[in-house]
Formats: sequence, C-alpha cells, structure tokens
Amino acid sequence: MNILLKSAKIVCPENKELHLKKRDILIKKGIIEKIGAAVEAPANTKVVEKDNLHVSLGWFDSSVSFGEPGFEERETIANGLFTAGKSGFTDIVLNPNTNPVPDTSSDVVFLKERGIGKATKIYPLGTLTKNSDGVDLAELYDMKNAGAVAFYDFKKQVSNPNLLKIALLYAQNFDGLVYSFPQDGDIKGKGVAHEGEVSTKLGLKGIPALSEELQIARDLFILEYTGGKLHIPTISSGGSVKLIAEAKKKGLDVTCSVAIHNLFFSDETLTSFDTHFKVSPPLRTKSDCKTLIKGVKNGTIDFVTTDHIPMDIEHKRVEFDNAKSGSLGLESAFGSLNTIFELEETIVFLTKGRSRFQIVPPALKEGSKACLTLFNPDGEYTFEAKNILSTSKNSMFVGSTLKGKVYGVINNGQSTL
Repeated sequence: MNILLKSAKIVCPENKELHLKKRDILIKKGIIEKIGAAVEAPANTKVVEKDNLHVSLGWFDSSVSFGEPGFEERETIANGLFTAGKSGFTDIVLNPNTNPVPDTSSDVVFLKERGIGKATKIYPLGTLTKNSDGVDLAELYDMKNAGAVAFYDFKKQVSNPNLLKIALLYAQNFDGLVYSFPQDGDIKGKGVAHEGEVSTKLGLKGIPALSEELQIARDLFILEYTGGKLHIPTISSGGSVKLIAEAKKKGLDVTCSVAIHNLFFSDETLTSFDTHFKVSPPLRTKSDCKTLIKGVKNGTIDFVTTDHIPMDIEHKRVEFDNAKSGSLGLESAFGSLNTIFELEETIVFLTKGRSRFQIVPPALKEGSKACLTLFNPDGEYTFEAKNILSTSKNSMFVGSTLKGKVYGVINNGQSTL
C-alpha cells in the first residue's frame, strides 16, 4: 500500500522541526519514506488530498469495550475496530467486558488474533480475578506473557483489600499493571446517578462522590504499603483528583484516566431521564467537570478515554433505574475534546498513555512505521445518529455540538481513509 498525503499540516509537538508545518508525506509499504514540501507521487500510489488536512501520530484509547465473545449483538470485534479506525484510533486497550471474560492466556490470544491485519491494533486486558468474581487471582503471569497489558475486573470494585495487596505484590515480579475500579459498592448501594441536588429533585437514588473517593484513598494506602503499579480508571470527582495528586507527590506509581463524557456533561443532563446518560461512574456536577478538566491539563489525570461501551437497545429503552450503564464514545471523541481544549492539547491527550501499558510509542519521521491519524480540526456540526458507526446506537452525544472531523487512520500497513 503506497499513499501520498498532500499538503498535510503536521500536529506533533514532540517533533519541533515538523510541528505545525505543511508537508507532503509519502508512505510505502507501511513505512514513512519521505516528508517534504513537494513530493512527487510514484506509480501505483494513492494520492490523498482533503479539506484542511491535518495529520498527527495515531491516537490511543485506554478503555474500549466491544461485545465479542458473548455479546456480539452489541458489537463485534471486526466492526468495533473499523469504528475505532474511522474515529482516528490506531491503538486501543480492550476491556474484559465479554462473556466469558478473558481470565486465561488462551482467551487473551483469541482476542489478539481477532485483531490481526486491522488498521487499529488491539491490546487486551485480562481479568484480575477468575471469572471477575473478586475471589481468586486469575492467571496474571500467563496472561501477561500472552499479551495482556494489564489486569482489570471491568467496572467492579476490588472489595477485598487483601486481594488488592496480594495482586500488587505478585504483579511486581513481572512488571504487571493492576487496575482498581474507583467505586465502593456498599456506599453506592442501589444508586443510579450522582447524589446531589439533581438526583434529589428527580427522585433518583444517589451515588455519592464519597463512594469513589473512599475506594481511591484505600487503594492508595495499599499501594503505598506494597509498591507496584496501580491504574485507577475513569475517575469522576474533584476529590479524586486531589487524592491522586497527593499520591503522586509522595512518589507512588499510580496513574488514572477520565472518560470524555465526564468532562463534557454534568448531572444536569439527567433531567430528561435519557438512559444514554446513565454511565458508571456517574456524571457529576459542573464543579467536578471543571476540576477534572484542570486535572487533565496539569497532568494529574494521565490520559482521557472514550470509555466506549456499546449497549443494545433492550438494555437502554427501559426505566432509568433498570437501564444498564454505558455510552458510545469513539465516534464523538475528537469532536468533543476539540470543543473543550485547544487543538494542540487535544492531540497530546489523544496520543499519550501508551508507555503505561508498555506499548512502544510511534514516531513521525522518515523510516518509521506509519501510525497516523488524519483529520480536519475546524467546523462545528451537530452529532447525529448517522454519525454512529457502531452496531449499538447508545451515544449520549447525539444532539451535541462538536468541532472537527476525522478522516481516518493509516497504521499497520492498512488504511481506513
């Protein structure tokens, strides 16, 4: 596959020579062969010319769910990877949100093999415990050798503190990364929305920020005792940002992420009782949103994620209390972030995070493998159902005004242009 990108504005802050310069980029057999002001197209080369064409290193997402195996009606791996590629993502960390869950090395191998030859690469997570039941540790070492980049019981708290202690100690033997979902289930109880003024007015059972912050505080105490590497996915409260900032000042090896929808929306959107806005952790207050955005900007929050969770209509078109949590996020990721942040910030947030998962970051230079995302950062539009490429259609961003358009990716010798 030979491709020539014409007059592409490069957004790559780490490459000062090329950053914000317009260049032609010639890609031959998946390798960046030449970057120049005017590059001639060799024979049998696809020339790509797009309106206001911009290019950056390929984007990375640390929290994506599909459905296969077990929930193929929500999303297959093939269509999920197609959606990710068209949305600008060249690399995704795949959540263990399947049936059965990936708790053995053979499960991890299956997931990796399903992604072979695609423009978007899969980096699977294995579960932390067998069957994600929170009792016995899964085959962490074997799964790491098979390609699992970390270990996570998806959206489930590690309720047994001793189990987290043992996991952090054991994983140090092979430099493993342990996840802990930030929510105390006992305090959450039957809550379905952030506990506050909005939930009280609407009569919805509340989930206090305390449920998240107490869990994080406990986990950080354990991490300080054991050492090791801890990742806290999708925090949602301002108090959590402060706790993690303090832990980092102590030198603890902890990272965290935030879902884009927790930056973009507050709990005030729940007045319509639209179940697309039911997520876990829940949307919180505007004050929390502001603190989270500040945490992303100052680096306390290590990376943003779509927290993309396809969910079939049967689990969303029900009463708010009974609906399952989760929203799509891949298709709206760039447009929403580009609305909140400046372009250069947005690209930094979309490209950082690989090293935490021991994924080799790409480079934008001659001789490197092409791992590129193509986009137009300008132009506002209303996100509609027609913009959704996923099999499921449960996006809370439908009706939102977003900014910018993704053209696709070039990666792994493939293209979604």
